[in-house]
Amino acid sequence: MEYAFHFYNTLAETGLMMALRRSLGTIEAPPVVLCIGSDLAVGDSLGPVTGTLLRRNRDFSGFVYGTLKTPVTAKEVKYLEGFLRKTHPGSKIIAVDAAVGEEADVGLIKVIPAPLRPGSGANKRLGKVGDVSVLGVVARKSAFSYSLLNLTRLNMVYTMAEVAAGAISALRRETACS
Repeated sequence: MEYAFHFYNTLAETGLMMALRRSLGTIEAPPVVLCIGSDLAVGDSLGPVTGTLLRRNRDFSGFVYGTLKTPVTAKEVKYLEGFLRKTHPGSKIIAVDAAVGEEADVGLIKVIPAPLRPGSGANKRLGKVGDVSVLGVVARKSAFSYSLLNLTRLNMVYTMAEVAAGAISALRRETACS
């Protein structure tokens, strides 16, 4: 089941955390967070901003790949799935990325209990990664989606990243206690 919350919803962080918990099922090892994107286009920076916020959070004790300082782009994903599975056996992977969608979906943060296929908004055919996807719809899908990513508001991307990072941190705190 897919879950979606608008980033302005005051309960979005709690809803995302609950959706992640439900989508991940039984957690035997701390989840790994893979934040995909680039800092070269504001609309594509949701993943790296989320990763940076998680890394700066002193309460978060988990593995994060992809930050503003060391981004993980969609092209590198094909190498990462195997690496993450070998490096973190038994851990579930939460993949975070920006997405394009319908006009009415812009501003939604979605949790999908399936692997993420990065670059699909730009019509790229790249491999899948992760167990659960967290997608922030930052622009409407069109023939010029890539150029729309450069016109995306930084405030929207940053606020979405805060919500996603907060939900992942809350999930990690909850799973560390159980």
